Amino acid sequence: MRRSKVPGSTTDQRLLDSSGSAEWVHADPWRVMRITSEFVTGFGALAELGPAVSVFGSARTSPDTPAYALGEQVGRALVEAGYAVITGGGPGAMEAANKGALEAGGTSVGLGIELPFEAGLNPHVDLGVNFRYFFARKTMFVKYACGFIVLPGGFGTLDELFEAVTLVQTQKVTSFPIVLLGSEYWGGLLDWLRGTAAAAGTISEKDLALLTLTDDVDEAVRTVVAADRAAGRGPSGPGTHPE
Repeated sequence: MRRSKVPGSTTDQRLLDSSGSAEWVHADPWRVMRITSEFVTGFGALAELGPAVSVFGSARTSPDTPAYALGEQVGRALVEAGYAVITGGGPGAMEAANKGALEAGGTSVGLGIELPFEAGLNPHVDLGVNFRYFFARKTMFVKYACGFIVLPGGFGTLDELFEAVTLVQTQKVTSFPIVLLGSEYWGGLLDWLRGTAAAAGTISEKDLALLTLTDDVDEAVRTVVAADRAAGRGPSGPGTHPE
């Protein structure tokens, strides 16, 4: 730096000076440090998690609905198959999956996100990490899971679903099964993808094959187990789901 670009104080001076505005903590360079800290925290918390599956679904699912009961079944079945369960840590379908996992004696993980209308992790999470940034949180969902099971959900669930499909389609992840649970809910979306997107040539039939649609929790878990074993991974022993 030369001429007018030479600063009037040193970096150490600015660091050690306690006076002045606190706006610097909101500047982009400081945000980089916060982002880094979120990755470090997530990696540290989940590094020894073992085989796990990410379960997505609506935060608005009421406990007295069939969708909530379905979430509990999924959480329970995954634990019985030898997997930990990872959710977004919120209420609704996420809570249901965490509850099923916890009651089955498995590891129940919640990856929370700072939102103005959702506060804290649900009470059925026994390993939780809170995030400020969606992209850091999404990395954890994919990095520490060997597949997705997707319950009925809204924009957030769709975002996570299509990001997962894109990662598989572009080979950014390998052997990553994606199961849609609930044909009545998801069938229309698949019909549109097949009848409109594939018909227009914007996706292929091969892309559609990346998604498995079922109403059967056991089939959903078997799909994950089969893909896991095909990749040479997955749990083994008495907790493994039967073929």
